[in-house]
Order: sequence, then C-alpha cells, then structure tokens
Amino acid sequence: MTYGHRPVMLEEVQRVIDAGPGVLYIDATVGGGGHTERLAEMAGPRGRVLGLDRDPEALKAAGLRLARFGDRVKLVHARFSELERVARASGFLPAHGILFDLGLSSGQVDMEERGFSYHGSAPLDMRMDQTSGGPTAADLVNGLPKEELVRIIRDYGEERWASRIASFIVQARRRSRIETAADLVEVVKAAIPAGARRRGPHPARRTFQALRIAVNDELGELERALDQVPAVLAAGGRMVVISYHSLEDRLVKRFLRDAERGCRCPPDFPECRCGRRPTLKVLTRRPLRPGAREVADNPRSRSARLRAAQRL
Repeated sequence: MTYGHRPVMLEEVQRVIDAGPGVLYIDATVGGGGHTERLAEMAGPRGRVLGLDRDPEALKAAGLRLARFGDRVKLVHARFSELERVARASGFLPAHGILFDLGLSSGQVDMEERGFSYHGSAPLDMRMDQTSGGPTAADLVNGLPKEELVRIIRDYGEERWASRIASFIVQARRRSRIETAADLVEVVKAAIPAGARRRGPHPARRTFQALRIAVNDELGELERALDQVPAVLAAGGRMVVISYHSLEDRLVKRFLRDAERGCRCPPDFPECRCGRRPTLKVLTRRPLRPGAREVADNPRSRSARLRAAQRL
C-alpha cells in the first residue's frame, strides 16, 4: 500500500515547538509520518518521539518511513483521546512538545476504498479505524431519522441545505440502500438547487465532512484530548494544533482561552470560587496560516490554521 503524506506547515511547526535535542515529543496524529519524522530529527539521538494514530494503515506506512530512527520513535495504535494513558505507559510524561495535525491525511483521501472522497464509487465507510467496528457512514445515512441527519449535516458540515439534503436521503433510501460514495453524491446533487451547485466547492463536500466527523466522533475526541494536554506537557513545553475547518478551530480557540484564563466563575463574582488556575499561555493570538508557496505546492494546505500554547 502507498500512503503519500505531505506534512502541512512543517517549518512553522518546527519553529514553534522546537525544544532542542534530547527531549520528548508526542505526535498525537501520526498520519503518514511527515511531522513525526521532523520531530525525530529535532529530538536527535538522545531524544524520543511517541506517535499515536487510530488508523492502523497509517501506522504501517509511518513505520516504514520512520524505520531509520529505530527505537527512538515509538508508534502506538490509539485514539488521541487516550493521550495521557498512552504517554504514561510509554514513559513520555512529561513531554516537551505535543502536536495535533487534525483532519484527514492525504493517504486516507487518496485511498478510494476508504470512502472518504466524494470523487469515487467506493463503499461509504469513512471510519478512520476499520478494525474497531462501529457504524459506517452508510449505516448513518440509511439508519438515522431525518431529524438526526439534518442535525449532523447542519452542525458538522455547516451546510445551508441540510434539511433538503436529509429529505432527499430519506426518499432515496426508501427506494434502495445508499451504499457507495457515488450513490450519496448523486442524492446530494439532486437536493441542492442548480444555481447553488454551480458556485463554490463540490456540492457534496460539506455533507461528506459532516458524516466523517459523526462517524469518528472527531470533535468529541478532540475535546477529550485537549483536556489532557496540561497533564502531559512539561513546564515550558509547547502544544501545536493544526486544524482545517472552523468547527475544529473554534473548539481549539475556546480551549486555549479557558486554559489561559483559568478561573471560570461568572464575571460578577467578587472572588474566584471554582479554584481553577491558568495552565497555558497562548502563543498565537491569531492563527498562523500557510504561505502562498506552500498553498501553491499543496492546495490541501489552504484551509490550515495553526494555534500554539506553552505550559505554565
């Protein structure tokens, strides 16, 4: 299997997270191993890198790419919501840097049989870990009530035609089960008025994004993982998060704001009663974006936003 991977904002990641040689880094989203490789180079012969990924195919490909580092790189099949448990079990507490590169890797998109892409006719799967069981995108599309489909497509895809798309899905599945990516694309195209289809990105992009997020509980996973960061980072250590759509970025921004503020008492309280203290210092008041040259070389980087913080 080939698993191409072009790490996004690689130089920016190094500039922000670099703690020098001989330290411990965690790549919570290994993907094809591009960022992990750079972290291992930064850590040097006396440092180590822990890599997590829920996709066993990605880990296989990353293992080949990273073989030259030997036992200096440890790869673990795990969700990033298991960050603290895996870091503790692997001897990576505390770590000097943690990276989250969210969303799909190029390898997952390019492998048509995974069902992530709306350019193909593969089974409608979309599970990042196909070994774990759990519902596929086809299961959701064919089994959920219309109201739940509306919520998923509207909230996770930010799709203005969510209600209409859900109605067309329900009508289509009464005739026959929606099994493939091509089946769903046909339904979505029929649901969106012609004038709207001619503007902007592929008409099914938002619906596919929404289903992928729902199938993999991506926002829940991210929220649980971020909550563990202060317990895993060493004092002065840095976290970097690269997100690719507004739902992820808003969640990260809110987490960083709350972690920096500490106290969550209502503003009219005369004194803090919650007992929370600041744990992080935000390093990016505005997210960093990829440069024009990187976007030209790798169009998939266009939507990337990088946010970073340092452990107090």
